[in-house]
Amino acid sequence: MYEDLFIFLKKFSTLTNEEFSRLKESIIIREFQKKEILIKKGDTEQYLYFINKGLIHQYFYKGKEMVTTDLVGPGTITGSVSSFLSGKPSNYYLEAMEQTLVLAMSKQCLEELYNSDKKWQQVGRILITYFLLQQERQLIDNIRFSMRERFVNFAEASPELLKRVPQRRLASYLNIKPETFTRLKPLLAIKHKTASSSQTKKK
Repeated sequence: MYEDLFIFLKKFSTLTNEEFSRLKESIIIREFQKKEILIKKGDTEQYLYFINKGLIHQYFYKGKEMVTTDLVGPGTITGSVSSFLSGKPSNYYLEAMEQTLVLAMSKQCLEELYNSDKKWQQVGRILITYFLLQQERQLIDNIRFSMRERFVNFAEASPELLKRVPQRRLASYLNIKPETFTRLKPLLAIKHKTASSSQTKKK
C-alpha cells in the first residue's frame, strides 16, 4: 500500500527508506464509499490524498450545473490544493466516484516534516510545482486544442476512464457539450480500426 506512494515521491526527491518511514508514521489510511464527499465547498482542506485505489471527482457548481475540473485515479495526489495551501475555504467539492482507498497526509504532518528536514521542504516545493503545471497544462490544452483533439487525446491517454466515468462528467471535464461528446465517440472505433489495419499490413 505504501510502496506506490514511495515510488511517487521518489520522482521528486531521493528519499531514503528511513526518511519515508517518518512520513508513514503520520499517514492516515482512509476509505471512502461511492459518492462519499471528501470535502465540500466552503470547508477548509486539511489533507492531501494519495490515491491507492479508486477514483476522485473534483467539481463545483455554476448555478445548477455541475462543472468537473478534475478526475484523479490511483498513483497520484489530490485534494483542494488552494484551500490546503492558503487555509481559506475550498471552492470545490471532492467526491469518490467509486470505492476509494487513500493515504491521507495532514497539513500539520507536512509542516512538522518541513521543519525537521530541508529535504522535505524541497519535496513540498516540487509537489506544488507539479500541481501548478498540471493545472496549466489542462488550461492550455482547452485553449489550443479543438474539441475533437481534446476528446481523442484524452481517450488515448486515459482509455479506462471512458468506461468508469459517466459520459456527462467526461464531457464537462473536457469542456465539451454532452451531445458533441456523443457525436465524437465513433472516432474511437475509426481510430482503432485504422490502427489495427496498419499493424496487419506491417505483418
